[in-house]
Amino acid sequence: MASTSFKAANAARFKPGGSFTGGNSRVELPAIVNGNYILDSPARFLYCSSTMKNEFPKTLQQAIIYFSDAENCTNFLSQLRWPEGVECPNCDGREVSYLSTRCLWKCKACKKQFSVKVGSIMEDSPIGLDKWLAAIWLIANAKNGISSMEIHRSLGVTQKSAWFLLHRIRKAMQNGSFVKLSGHVEVDETYIGGKARNMHISKRKHLGSRDTGKIAVMGLLERHGKVRTMVIEGTKRGHLHSQVAKHVESGSNVYTDALRSYNELGQEFIHGVINHAERYVDGLIHTNGIENFWSLLKRSIKGTYVSVEPFHLFRYLDEQAFRFNTRKGTDADRFVKAVAALTGKRLTYEELIGKKTETAH
Repeated sequence: MASTSFKAANAARFKPGGSFTGGNSRVELPAIVNGNYILDSPARFLYCSSTMKNEFPKTLQQAIIYFSDAENCTNFLSQLRWPEGVECPNCDGREVSYLSTRCLWKCKACKKQFSVKVGSIMEDSPIGLDKWLAAIWLIANAKNGISSMEIHRSLGVTQKSAWFLLHRIRKAMQNGSFVKLSGHVEVDETYIGGKARNMHISKRKHLGSRDTGKIAVMGLLERHGKVRTMVIEGTKRGHLHSQVAKHVESGSNVYTDALRSYNELGQEFIHGVINHAERYVDGLIHTNGIENFWSLLKRSIKGTYVSVEPFHLFRYLDEQAFRFNTRKGTDADRFVKAVAALTGKRLTYEELIGKKTETAH
């Protein structure tokens, strides 16, 4: 009886195209602006903390039970995507009818049927919403990431489908921003990849005399704020300075290690240098925050993913950056933010494996 009344209460509370109801306390979530930059956008979707406390899942077990109902999945996604009422993704029409037996809408203007998957990272996916949402909860909250083999075993999909599914979620987690970092910013670079001495001799033959077989990545962390990461071509002055100028506001305090490629940053920023051969902290001058992020990233790669192709490395950076930038929230907060980012993005299998050029979103 308890589960029946719970379901009935939710059916009454969550109507497609309506809004979540609850107590007076509200928690704001970022909105989707053309499918991008959800973490920097003003809030449009609101959900009540009392609703979250009593009904919305707070743990993985609760999420699996809650989203095992297809109607709950559709209601939740439609509320998040269309907080002001369902819109046709084909013609933007607002006059739609809901086909409850198929969890679809039909637009009265263009006569086309559509689901919550259309126009999102889930479009054309035969995998059910219950498995999609469970996978999003897992990857958004697993501090060291989650492998495709684990998704395969846990959700009952093939390893290939799980691998494709996870990469599409990582695509959604990308959150580029036009807002520059400011204040106190830590900058550092590191290398990702196996050691040359551990490689098979056939792979070592393709390495140059100065090539370590590793990929250079760069990170910029605004203290007590967000991190941004990117794969870079190398660690020469031009490679590093261009990224700092692109992502950090002029005049900000920038802290780096003693790498000589950073030497001329003082012309545009207040540059503090820490020589790790002497000390790791000198007052406010240190790079411990970004070093902590590298530790989390390498732990996930070495411990969970084991081997990451350079072609896909930026996706794993996006995944770890998403979790790091939402570290102050709850599991439910991270889950909802990840789901909110699904709309307006697309990644086909041909694009994922490099057969086609990936469409920019």
